[in-house]
Amino acid sequence: MLASFIAFLDGTVINVALPAITREVGGGISTQQWVVDAYLITLGAIILLAGSLSDAFGRKRVLFWGLVGFLVASLLCAVAPSAAFLIGARALQGVAGALLVPSSLALILSTFSGAAQARAIGSWTAWTSTAFIAGPLIGGLLVDLASWRLVFAINVLPIAVTLVLLARLPADRPADAGARVDVLGAVLGVVGLGLPVFALIEQPNFGWASPVIFVPAIVGVVSFVAFILHERRPPQPMMPLSLFHVRNFSVGNVATTFFYGALSIGSFVLAVFLQQVGGYSATLAGLALLPVTIFSILLSTLFGRLAGVHGPRLFMCVGPLVSAAGFFLMLRISDEVNYWSEVFPGVVVFGLGLTITVAPLTSAILGAIDSSRAGIASAVNNAVSRVAGLVAIAALSFV
Repeated sequence: MLASFIAFLDGTVINVALPAITREVGGGISTQQWVVDAYLITLGAIILLAGSLSDAFGRKRVLFWGLVGFLVASLLCAVAPSAAFLIGARALQGVAGALLVPSSLALILSTFSGAAQARAIGSWTAWTSTAFIAGPLIGGLLVDLASWRLVFAINVLPIAVTLVLLARLPADRPADAGARVDVLGAVLGVVGLGLPVFALIEQPNFGWASPVIFVPAIVGVVSFVAFILHERRPPQPMMPLSLFHVRNFSVGNVATTFFYGALSIGSFVLAVFLQQVGGYSATLAGLALLPVTIFSILLSTLFGRLAGVHGPRLFMCVGPLVSAAGFFLMLRISDEVNYWSEVFPGVVVFGLGLTITVAPLTSAILGAIDSSRAGIASAVNNAVSRVAGLVAIAALSFV
């Protein structure tokens, strides 16, 4: 759980640090988008490969190397002398982060079953959702008290603790020791995600008529189509399309796409808007989402348990509607930004909807898949959520 917390934390801890980063290393909104999306591109693409790796070589081993890689990449981010260096280090950080999430969740799925599994997923969800939402608060405190560089350097401590705890776990056997790793699929996935995102972010600077934009866009789309076609061929594909024949898995991932896309763009926009328009400090911008963190910590396990007893359908229907109502309330935010009357009500309603949704959604998706395929199933689901976030943030260039 702590390993997943680290990976999810770095997806959002950066949001409130973006203005401080661009003030020091230069760049505008496109630099801010790249600092976020460089991490999400490699995370979203490689996480599929990581799921296969965890099944082929053992979850504990893959988790160990993911933690070591994340530690090195975090230190590179912390000492970045330029925007380009930071963006490259963030991409490496995403590769390492991709190794953390499927392995940690697969360990839970292979250890627990039934209602106990639902409770365990609820606890995992509480940690990951808390990381996703607490990131802006933690990042804000570090930026205001010291430097944006500590946003990355702070990863050293939880990674060290996780490595110590991991060493105490017994060695696990690979779920599929004969599995082959789909490297070509990983390459097509990275190109198919990265080039269209490049086009989305940079099109305001060059225009769609520029070959700098339309050539990468076309190559990216072709690569993504090739990725889907390729995944139909290998005996052990990186993203087994047969998983989507399971109704709960396919429907759940569609819901994941829309829900996490909205969550990512909402968190990004609110954190930047409060600072650059409302004049908030990084800490206050992070504190704005504190109610969401509180809901997640207190109620995620409860809703995970309720979903295990009553089924996830009701929660998956009600939760997104409640979250949407929260975003609707935030439309009232003015340039003066009165937190208690304009921001707080929407954040509270959104936080409740998020907590109602995430644990039952995760339980429904992964509970429908056999435990022997837990690694790849969790990887696909997490890839869907990360890709939804990176595309949503890249699409901000149209606004």
